[in-house]
Amino acid sequence: MKISQNVRHFASRKALTLPVVGSIVNDKLVDLHTRVFLEKADEDVREARRAHLDDFFDATMDTYLAALNEGYTEAEAREITHIQANFDFYNHGWVEMMEFPTDELEDHYERYVDFFERHGITIDDPLGDFRPAGGVASAPSTPEQLDDPEHPHAEGGFADDVYVDTGEDVVAGGIEEPEDVDPTEAPGVTPDDVRESEGA
Repeated sequence: MKISQNVRHFASRKALTLPVVGSIVNDKLVDLHTRVFLEKADEDVREARRAHLDDFFDATMDTYLAALNEGYTEAEAREITHIQANFDFYNHGWVEMMEFPTDELEDHYERYVDFFERHGITIDDPLGDFRPAGGVASAPSTPEQLDDPEHPHAEGGFADDVYVDTGEDVVAGGIEEPEDVDPTEAPGVTPDDVRESEGA
């Protein structure tokens, strides 16, 4: 898979681990991911999928932090969550929202099989142990789309590694984390929020 990576991603990672600020960034990132992926779908189905995606992406924030804690890089941890989302899109037949073709599902699973198996994640159960106790809101599926899938937003050929688009180049493995990452670069975080977290 090819994902973008810049200072905002590192700032979001740092901010997610801070008291007070963490919940702000979590909610902003959930909103961001829901909006971005809904824009890939036809307008007439977006609202029916919104609650499901909000719940799903909220759960993947826990996946992201767990992967970081287990030693995965920022790019790898984030890619893991995107793979989870693509499994979910596939299961619902939402192929127009997928980031890689359906015939690369197994390849992406195998790259992180150790992490996925540790946490009960499969293609059929994308959240595994990260599924919230209250579950995830349901949404209508379009299984007929799997018969002859058209995925205009999918890009194949990137299943053997994590590929990072820096805005200037595409590199395998990701970029090095900048020094002195400022959490206020994360979505929705203000200097006041950071000061409040430091006093928490």
